[in-house]
Amino acid sequence: MGEIRVFGPRLLAAVVGAVLCLFGVWNLESARSGLTIEALNVGTTPATVYRRNDVDAAPAIVIAHGFAGSRQLMEAYALTLAQTGYVAVSFDFEGHGRNPIPMSGDVTRVDGTTQLLMAEVGRVVDAVLALPSVDGRIALLGHSMASDIIVRNAIDDPRIAATVAISMFSEAVTATEPRNLLMISGEWESFLRENALLNARLIDPQAEEGETIGNPAGDGGRRTVFAPNVEHVGVLYSPTAQREARDWLDAVFARTSTGPIAATGPSIVLLLSGIVILAWPMSRLLPRQEAHPAVLPWRKFVLAVGLPAVVTPLLLTLVETGFLPVLVADYLAVHLFVFGLLSLGLLAWSGVRLGRVAWWVALVLAAYGIFVFGGALDRYVASFMPNTARLPIIAAIAVGTVPYMVADSLALSGGYAPLWRVLVARGAFLASLAAAVALDFERLFFLLIIIPVIVLFFVVFGLMGGWVGHTPPMADSRPP
Repeated sequence: MGEIRVFGPRLLAAVVGAVLCLFGVWNLESARSGLTIEALNVGTTPATVYRRNDVDAAPAIVIAHGFAGSRQLMEAYALTLAQTGYVAVSFDFEGHGRNPIPMSGDVTRVDGTTQLLMAEVGRVVDAVLALPSVDGRIALLGHSMASDIIVRNAIDDPRIAATVAISMFSEAVTATEPRNLLMISGEWESFLRENALLNARLIDPQAEEGETIGNPAGDGGRRTVFAPNVEHVGVLYSPTAQREARDWLDAVFARTSTGPIAATGPSIVLLLSGIVILAWPMSRLLPRQEAHPAVLPWRKFVLAVGLPAVVTPLLLTLVETGFLPVLVADYLAVHLFVFGLLSLGLLAWSGVRLGRVAWWVALVLAAYGIFVFGGALDRYVASFMPNTARLPIIAAIAVGTVPYMVADSLALSGGYAPLWRVLVARGAFLASLAAAVALDFERLFFLLIIIPVIVLFFVVFGLMGGWVGHTPPMADSRPP
């Protein structure tokens, strides 16, 4: 009976994890059924063309992602519009995804980075209109950062028949331009919803959300809507938002569409959850530890995570970072490095020493996280696997990340610290990043955008690392 007690929950977890993975992959691949998905290179800009197999020629929709995004992040819209019969083309901006060209220019100036990204959109539009599957009509769809870019492109380029701006903020909108503008915000994006409504009221001071102003099939129209129960990222997976985008484009192009909505969000959650759950029973296949590490006294723990959280952002106000061609990546690497060194120094002063490292176990965990979890992310969520141009950047970030991770593991006793300590340690690091942004908002405000990604990685890799760390010691009398 003892063996059943040990293997029962883990066997159940293995079955549940496998079922979630299979169900998630099945649904995600089914959303691609009936489509031809092809690569398109526009100079150095990588793009993907989605079109239905039974459609000869149709209007094209060029789809642009937001800051720190990629083509994969916009795939729900690409799949929905392609299944509807449009030719959907998504691409990676400079400095994003698999685009080998770093983002350049001044991101705070309209005549800086904005003009460079507008030029890139223009090149993609030219290439898409030259495709034999496109009937000469074209529209733009973009999220967040890209919403301002595509609004300006649509104003400058008379070929653009419609603009779908998701989570939009743009100072370029006027009472007459761009024509046929649909603005979609998440319900929890209060500021962006208010801004979208102001843009609608440039035409009709009495306009309300959900109301169409003008005639998108005639002289031009404008509409602002919100997708319920979602925020800045969730709006990319909202069936309501996808349906609004499809219906708006149908109105502009005088089409009637009944294709399926690519509700990929829940399936992505199922797949990634299944991969994480599978890590628990698989952790028992790894070699056992020699002994459980002792939990650090709470005063030493607070000192090791609290003092670096205060000192690091203050110290780095004196350091100029700008050695990587990716926004805020250089600062994040230095912040991790300094935080980690300070924490390691305080731990050493408190008598904590780094024991023998189980390199084989660490490599297995890293491989599972990078190639299994990361591979799923790369195919269905966002660009994760690096190209050769990104390898030096990843190496530079790793120099900062490794000291931080080692210090974090020591402070949390290799995963044996109580949950409240884990929350305090993670919260201290995030608070130090927030303090850095507050001290230099203009330079570091993009850190706020990637903090949710850091939180996700803390949760996912923290869970998997904790399960590996909890492998029973050799002296444990329980069955393996």
